[in-house]
Amino acid sequence: MSEEQTQPQQPPGPDPALGRLEPFVGTWSIRGRTLGSTADNVSARTTFEWLPGGFFLKQTFEADFVGMKIQSLEIIGYDPSSDTFPSTVYSNLVGIPIPYRYDVRGSDVTITTDLGGGARMTGRISEDGTTFSGGWRPNPNVENSGNVPYDFVGTRVK
Repeated sequence: MSEEQTQPQQPPGPDPALGRLEPFVGTWSIRGRTLGSTADNVSARTTFEWLPGGFFLKQTFEADFVGMKIQSLEIIGYDPSSDTFPSTVYSNLVGIPIPYRYDVRGSDVTITTDLGGGARMTGRISEDGTTFSGGWRPNPNVENSGNVPYDFVGTRVK
């Protein structure tokens, strides 16, 4: 028997494209405000970490959104057919999983969802990786979507 035949087969590793999510890894403090507000009325803390094996990124999120307490768990993976990162969010606000899709191109990040008429976040990670800023907007021409527009800045705390 050759040495090649006696070695156990190694499963394939994570897709290298998952490396585009690496700038998120860590804990972030987030401040923001809904459009029209003169003071911050959104605060959150979120942590991104790789699940064992490196195939999925986990986000745990806690926020005070205009007085509403939000907690969620998100699992983010990679879809090579679209070169994007689909995710599923499990939240204390609704009893169904919420699908999202991340598109990360360098420092530019777009996150979309179709739930409630849909919404889009466009943002940017700073060159030094210490801040992340952006804004969420409901899809145009959708009334009473439940997707409240707001802007935010996240600061890496670790």
